[in-house]
Amino acid sequence: MPDLRTMRRYLSLSALALVISGCGAMHQVSQGLPAIEQGALNAPQTFTRLPTQRYTPDNWPQALNAQVLLPDTFDAAQRPAALIVHGGGWRNRGPEDMEGIAEQLAEQGYVTVNIEHRFAPKYRFPEQLHDLQQAMRWIHSNAERWQVDTNRIVGVGFSSGAHLISLLALASDESPLSAPYGDGHTPLAAVLAGGLPSDLLKFDDGRLVVDFIGGTRAEKPEAYALASPARQLSPQAPPFFLFHGNWDQLVPVDHATDFYQALKAQGTESELYLQRGYGHFASFLLRDSAIEAGIAFLNRQVQP
Repeated sequence: MPDLRTMRRYLSLSALALVISGCGAMHQVSQGLPAIEQGALNAPQTFTRLPTQRYTPDNWPQALNAQVLLPDTFDAAQRPAALIVHGGGWRNRGPEDMEGIAEQLAEQGYVTVNIEHRFAPKYRFPEQLHDLQQAMRWIHSNAERWQVDTNRIVGVGFSSGAHLISLLALASDESPLSAPYGDGHTPLAAVLAGGLPSDLLKFDDGRLVVDFIGGTRAEKPEAYALASPARQLSPQAPPFFLFHGNWDQLVPVDHATDFYQALKAQGTESELYLQRGYGHFASFLLRDSAIEAGIAFLNRQVQP
């Protein structure tokens, strides 16, 4: 993965390209895959925003908070929930980046839990994954109060957030990733992942990944493989919806296409939504059609 200077330069070039093109890039579903189904999105619901809450235990190395949105419709039925994780190269940004997506999901009837996590290089893999596992335990502990069906919790993330949520989804009880905080509280029913770095061994030894892992590929090949969702696939993988800009130079598009093909090869339900003419940052900033398609996919997995 490129270093921060390269990221900033690429962001400027992406913005310039969008201005030149008049922001006219087209969102397209990959050839041979279904477009958004008519009626797949529910009528929007209203929701309530709870005060920001700490989700980590008192003895956790860093206090971490979550923003929770509760749909206002309360009845006898339990509802799905979404654990939402922001991007930022494992080292910065925050839940505010994902607030719009959280609101879209809450309007569709999901209890949304939009979280912070610890940052590299002070904290390194797998400590960020442990944060997500604690968030899942916290959701389970609040499930009765929030009317959450714990069998219908989905994961949503972009970039490094997509990476962490995908690892969480693939950390089955048999995986070393499940220890020591999985405890059966972490299964996800489906995943919506954008700009996913699916195989860390594909990157050169750029600063972001080296800081996250704590060494180069030559120094820590086992950790790179363990931290790569594409190398942790099993038949227990949940359904995946992937979206990715086909001009992405920060996380090249083969991270999505290769991962999608591997999911399909093992029989895991999945869709790949390629955003034609978009780079990494544009694919998030101009994400509306991809997110709508992704939420429609999630609805088909977990809604009654």
